[in-house]
Amino acid sequence: MKPIIEIRGLGKSYEERPVLADINLEIGSGELICVIGASGCGKSTLLNLIGGFVKADQGEIRLNGRLVEKPSRQCIMVFQEFDQLFAWQTVRHNIEFALKKAPERMSHPEIRSRADHYLAMVKLTDFGNYYPNQLSGGMKQRTALARALALSPQVLLMDEPFGSLDAQTKRELQETLLEIRQETQATTVFVTHDIREALYLADRIVVLKAGAVAAVLKNQTRNTDETRVAEITALLSP
Repeated sequence: MKPIIEIRGLGKSYEERPVLADINLEIGSGELICVIGASGCGKSTLLNLIGGFVKADQGEIRLNGRLVEKPSRQCIMVFQEFDQLFAWQTVRHNIEFALKKAPERMSHPEIRSRADHYLAMVKLTDFGNYYPNQLSGGMKQRTALARALALSPQVLLMDEPFGSLDAQTKRELQETLLEIRQETQATTVFVTHDIREALYLADRIVVLKAGAVAAVLKNQTRNTDETRVAEITALLSP
């Protein structure tokens, strides 16, 4: 599998405190990678570096062979917070806003048709005219995901997007994400502190510990039993 993301010797510090050190990782096109670790281990910092939102102190990140130096449309972030939508716009208009920013010019009927497509993809066909304050947390995250997908990114960055949801809604959104991944083949880097979530979603699991890569685990079986959970828990232990 050809790598779409190449990370070499990556390091980042804040106020002279090392957050990440000597990170080396390749992520293949179409892969779903979960990054897991304790709070403060550098998971979100790594995601922000991949997205070009912050600059590395050492090393480099390449996307399709090109050095990542700033945010781009090729790499879109979905956050955990529910307030990432435009509160004054409906679900449909939130998605259409992204489509209007696309490089290719589209007619209004084309934009509406594409918005319908993404509404269906995240199972919100009947909620296009709702405003964010009328939505549950799960529906807000579905809308944020649809808006991100409307930009046709090559890489989807997800920073604990389901972390604030109840168990049932979280599982439903996990299923939706896997369906979307199957349809779009977008490369996904998904940060989580939930070991079972990582085991359920990922092709590979990157275990971060004290700002370094402790392990990179293949996850072909997606087995979430206690043995696998214990294996990763042991890797995370001090």
